[in-house]
Amino acid sequence: MRVIIQRVKSSQVQVNDRIIGKIGCGLNLLVGIAGTDTETEIDWMARKCLELRLFPDSAGDGGRWDKSVQDIGGELLVVSQFTLYGDCRKGRRPSFDRSAAPETAEKLYAKFVEKLRQSDLKVETGLFGAMMQVSIDNDGPVTLVLEREAG
Repeated sequence: MRVIIQRVKSSQVQVNDRIIGKIGCGLNLLVGIAGTDTETEIDWMARKCLELRLFPDSAGDGGRWDKSVQDIGGELLVVSQFTLYGDCRKGRRPSFDRSAAPETAEKLYAKFVEKLRQSDLKVETGLFGAMMQVSIDNDGPVTLVLEREAG
């Protein structure tokens, strides 16, 4: 499982020119599910996303990151993105062989969102499998790649 975590001032996702998910201060999570992923990876990743200290103690001072999204009562926008498993090493077209099949990926993505919602934070989502436009007001900018392989 791969998640691109972005600390944001705001973020939103649109489908067919309609906003379907919108957050303020918090984390934008772009989520890729591998064919080998299980609930073990989902559990670990949800906990990690909620507990990572990515926010400074005092707003705007840019100091030490001592607070998690839970600590600040932040919000989460979760967007499925199978392209995170695109392999561009050979040829001119990415291979998505390591991405989970859509049926499997959608179930695991839903479980990931469900785990995040157990935090009682505001959690918004994109639309699985849809063409989406994601607007991200990255704060910092802070962007991290989080990965957990099955096994």
